[in-house]
Amino acid sequence: MKAVTYTRYGDPDVLRVADVPTPAPGDQEVLIRVRAAETTKSDCEFRSFRYSVNWFWLPLRIAVGVIRPRRPILGMYFAGEVVSVGGRVTRFAPGDQVFGCTGLRLGAYGEYMVLPESAAIGPKPRNMTFAEAAAVPLGGLNALHFMRRAGVKPGEQVLINGAGGSIGAHAVQIARSMGARVTAVDHGIKEELVRRLGADDFVDYTTGDVTTTNRKFDVIFDMVAGSPYRRLIGMLQPGGRYLHGNPRLSVLLRSVPTTRFTDKTVVVAFAPETREDLATLARMAEAGEIRSIVDRVYPMSEVADAHRRVETEQRLGAVVITVASTPG
Repeated sequence: MKAVTYTRYGDPDVLRVADVPTPAPGDQEVLIRVRAAETTKSDCEFRSFRYSVNWFWLPLRIAVGVIRPRRPILGMYFAGEVVSVGGRVTRFAPGDQVFGCTGLRLGAYGEYMVLPESAAIGPKPRNMTFAEAAAVPLGGLNALHFMRRAGVKPGEQVLINGAGGSIGAHAVQIARSMGARVTAVDHGIKEELVRRLGADDFVDYTTGDVTTTNRKFDVIFDMVAGSPYRRLIGMLQPGGRYLHGNPRLSVLLRSVPTTRFTDKTVVVAFAPETREDLATLARMAEAGEIRSIVDRVYPMSEVADAHRRVETEQRLGAVVITVASTPG
């Protein structure tokens, strides 16, 4: 089979399309033909080994490879079709259209991959193409997790910092589906996108600072690693909730005293990736409550350009690569 591989850390040009052995499923595993995979910031960070948040650098380096990549095929979020299943698999059958997450197993940049039946895999939303479905799990699962943890109520004011990214864009939609009024912060080129997704107000961080507006919010969801913690906490209403999806070590350390000694709550827990939450996202997509946002779709042969597009931070939605030869 064909797969995008890399054997050393570096810029996007270290990525190569190569022939690799096709995996075979074990008794409790599923063989999936990948049709599309999202190219994420995490993929770019794994490839280059440069991270916006550095506090977990050493354990992650040990996990993914100290000298060279331990797993040479990137890709964590995908959509495709089940080709075959192990003898003890009961949840899937050949021909099922699925989407989901590989976790640190990676592998979604290959035409075929094997995952345990218990992995975060679920039926693909029926109203989405493979490319659209591949763009949902990363942003959708994280946004669903944090909006639930925030306990967003109808009529509440929600600020989403980094609203134009994959997670932020899904958070805009989910917060609106919960009845909130949403203020989005991002680069001005993303204003039309996030307003179309449901944002009521927009702040362009290149021309203004939301922390100087004297506004107050019930919930602040922050996806920006270097954001001003103290000033954002100061924008919360009494009983407000601050959630950070990309925390620095300093945010982790300050979250405990803030929650314990003030009337504000800070949440920095990472989102689990479960098949139950995938099923919720599929239902929301089919009901029209959320939709996929795809910026560009690249063929496998242009994966280096896809990585460059992600790293520019100029994309308007997810960047997706089509992996199999006849993508949907």
